[in-house]
Amino acid sequence: MSSNEIEDSSAPLIEHLAELRTRLIRAVMAFVVAMLACFVFAEPILDFLVEPIAEILRSRGQDPQLIFTAPQEKFFVLFQISMLAGLALSFPIIGFQLWRFVAPGLYKNEQGAFLPFMIASPVLFLMGASFAHFVVTPLAMNFFIGFGDIIPSITQLLSNDGGVDIADKEIKTIFLGSVKESLSITLKFIFAFGLCFQLPVLLTLMGMAGLVSARGLKDVRKYAVVGILVLAALVTPPDVITQMILFTVVYALYEVSILLVKIVEKKRDARLKAEGAYFEDDEEDDSKHPDEA
Repeated sequence: MSSNEIEDSSAPLIEHLAELRTRLIRAVMAFVVAMLACFVFAEPILDFLVEPIAEILRSRGQDPQLIFTAPQEKFFVLFQISMLAGLALSFPIIGFQLWRFVAPGLYKNEQGAFLPFMIASPVLFLMGASFAHFVVTPLAMNFFIGFGDIIPSITQLLSNDGGVDIADKEIKTIFLGSVKESLSITLKFIFAFGLCFQLPVLLTLMGMAGLVSARGLKDVRKYAVVGILVLAALVTPPDVITQMILFTVVYALYEVSILLVKIVEKKRDARLKAEGAYFEDDEEDDSKHPDEA
């Protein structure tokens, strides 16, 4: 290879690296500006995130307050909130910069297929986060905080039935929630459900890449049910109602994913037929395995 050929081949690489650097700088600047802006409103955001706990405390007759056990704890909690809120606020700009870098290397049909997923992914994450905050978190916090009342109730029952006066000797326990710990468990629910709601996007992209098929997803449906049940048991408290809510939602997303993959396959088959590259063997295989209800 001559020196001129080497220079010609290295020039596009340098241009791509320069373009990547520009896009990264713009994305980081957008994140920093959004994070600083959100730090001003970090306190109201914190109040919004811990509102489910505050509501439970009000219903129990307690003051809706949380404590911090270290001098720097409140500051770092607000800083963490500003980072996460800044990332969410700047995500459209970050996604746009990513799109501007990737789009020139894609065909027109690939651009049209990829862009809806970039829009659907944050929307689904927001839906999952909202579901976690307004439905799952109140149920979970009510179970965890109310669990402290179970043992004293049993002790009081034994004291009344057995004539043993141990009520005065037991240590009284009361929930004094830490700001850091309360925010941590709230964010865990938000991110867990936000990621679960990405299931249709993930499976549809895999279907477009030919890694999964609607027939394959239907065949492993029973294993998916078991996996979703295990997931519900891991990310939710030992409360049957909460677990069933999570199972119902995630399984519904799985069924929606099957429909989306089927639509992708139909569009792909139609395109292949138009290009003359469609083989009838594929259609015969589908006839051997009729769709299940």
